[in-house]
Amino acid sequence: MKRRDFMTGLGIAAVLPAISRAQEATPTIGFLSTRSPDEAATHTNAFRRGLEGMGYLEGRDVAIEYRWAKGDYSRLPSLAADLLSRPLAVIVTPGDPAALAVKAAGLRIPNVFIVGQDPVREGLIKSMNRPGIATGINFFTGDLGGKRLEFLCSMVPSVQIAGLLLNPRFGAEPAQQHQQSVATAAQALGRKLVVKEAATDAEIDAALAGLVESGATGLIVQNDPFFDSRRDKILALSSRYRLPGIFHIREFPVDGGLMSYGASLADTYRQVGMYAGKILRGAKPDDLPVMRPTRFELVINTKTAKTLGLAVPPSILVAADEMIE
Repeated sequence: MKRRDFMTGLGIAAVLPAISRAQEATPTIGFLSTRSPDEAATHTNAFRRGLEGMGYLEGRDVAIEYRWAKGDYSRLPSLAADLLSRPLAVIVTPGDPAALAVKAAGLRIPNVFIVGQDPVREGLIKSMNRPGIATGINFFTGDLGGKRLEFLCSMVPSVQIAGLLLNPRFGAEPAQQHQQSVATAAQALGRKLVVKEAATDAEIDAALAGLVESGATGLIVQNDPFFDSRRDKILALSSRYRLPGIFHIREFPVDGGLMSYGASLADTYRQVGMYAGKILRGAKPDDLPVMRPTRFELVINTKTAKTLGLAVPPSILVAADEMIE
């Protein structure tokens, strides 16, 4: 063997173990979503931006294993078990059903969640400041149901009967809390409330038709990942029935809904990406307090308002954070 070939061989031999170690060192994040990949693309991209802000680019510094329930909560236990059987560094669970499914499957690795209900009451964490093995964002937008009705009635004063759409599979307690929040506001505003439940596509069709038959002229939709994943269907039906609606995230008015009031879901996903990146860098979940949004945005689609024959009143113009034309 020539000396040059021998030295080249030594160089390759030295480099290969280093490459192997680098490959082995690439951490993997599990991502269990209640939603669908296409519908959730904006928010998943925001999660990636949060990771990149911490120095983790997908495909280069970190691998991500995605599992999508596509609005079918019954799939979550098997998807959670599958992910947790893999060598993950951290698991991310956007949505209460996903976080609870991971907990039920026997969580032994850090979990970064997005939940709307109280994570202490749901048994996901020990406390907001010292959460334990899981941490993340407490969205708590269900508490804003009453405020949404107030905005809807300001925007559409003719609404005397408001329709509320709930998903019973999201959990009995969250649905009851959301209904109570809206019912209290309806009583204070002198409005009647009609409630319909839906957990499937067919039930959404029936529920919206039932609300209209009951005389509802305004719509409030529970903040629920299943309804997020069926955004196009809900908006198409509300348009067909000329039923002005208020929702919990701006993506609804962006896609043609009348209005929304709530925290920015995209920013929440970005913060979750940052928390996941911090854990990859060595932070313990117990040292990362559960965060809550501090800013809420009122978004109005003025084109939809014109289509419905509505003029945006001055009180809404002053309160609105964004007007979509």
